[in-house]
Amino acid sequence: MLTTGIIPYAVSNWYDRMLLERLTPLLVHDRFAQIRDIPRNNTNIAKFRRYNSLAPNITPLNEGITPSGTSLSVTDVPATVLQYGDFVTISDFLQLTTLDPILLETAAVLGEQAGRSLDIITRDIINAGSVVAYAGTNRTKRVQVAAGDVISTTLVEKAVLTLKNANVRKITKMVSPSTGYETRPINEAYVGITHPEIAVKIKAFNGFVPIEKYASQADVMPGEFGAYGEVRFIETPAAKIFSSAGASGIDVYTVLIMGDGAYGVTRISGESLRNIVKPLGSAGTSDPLDQRATSGWKATKAAVILNQDCLYRIECAKA
Repeated sequence: MLTTGIIPYAVSNWYDRMLLERLTPLLVHDRFAQIRDIPRNNTNIAKFRRYNSLAPNITPLNEGITPSGTSLSVTDVPATVLQYGDFVTISDFLQLTTLDPILLETAAVLGEQAGRSLDIITRDIINAGSVVAYAGTNRTKRVQVAAGDVISTTLVEKAVLTLKNANVRKITKMVSPSTGYETRPINEAYVGITHPEIAVKIKAFNGFVPIEKYASQADVMPGEFGAYGEVRFIETPAAKIFSSAGASGIDVYTVLIMGDGAYGVTRISGESLRNIVKPLGSAGTSDPLDQRATSGWKATKAAVILNQDCLYRIECAKA
């Protein structure tokens, strides 16, 4: 009797050509930036400018006498655009023998890598602001944050009060994730970004309002899970974690609470992100047997804090 032990299957395993979905985090850190592109063939340094407020003048005028007046002043914040990128080399033999749509899948994988890379660039800049509070009693440094120093309503309320005392306006618009860098309005609030490990603690606050109980669902932001007081919270596994930076080497998590005008992002116009494919045979004499193709991405970007007072960072343990 002929069996599979005598004559094996031509293909030893059934193979599903519908490839598995990759698990990628929600990318949110560019959504609340001021976006300013630099025209091509100009420079790689963008200058964000702010006209400074004038001090109140409560001195009465003297009749018939012209006052001395006041001079305007500006604050310039430069941002230097750099290039980023990566690529994958694909052999001709792989393309000849694989069942997979290799070029399409490679482009998708590279697109995910590019998105995560550019998100991290912004995330790390805005999590390096100077206004910071540490969970726990009498903690003044990250290395002092210990197990049990968790997020609290008191820390969030202090963040809001600090922003208000600095005259920081609430956010009323965000960059739409579905339309590139177009903005769409949202109901005004301060916005908090944190990790799901910390979101669990925030959801347990007395007075926390989950999104299901919002009066309107029209402007719920991707990743938003609810609000406490005047802060609307977004969770993402891509939120900043200072690995092994706390007491006894614990991870320190951040809750970044921001107002309007906190940070900016700039790129070279038309060069924000490109997928570049070099097909087999395109390399000339450096690839004489047409053995290699490449697919890659290249981007230009700079992120910069525009106003330190508009970013309030809480650092805490997850438990």
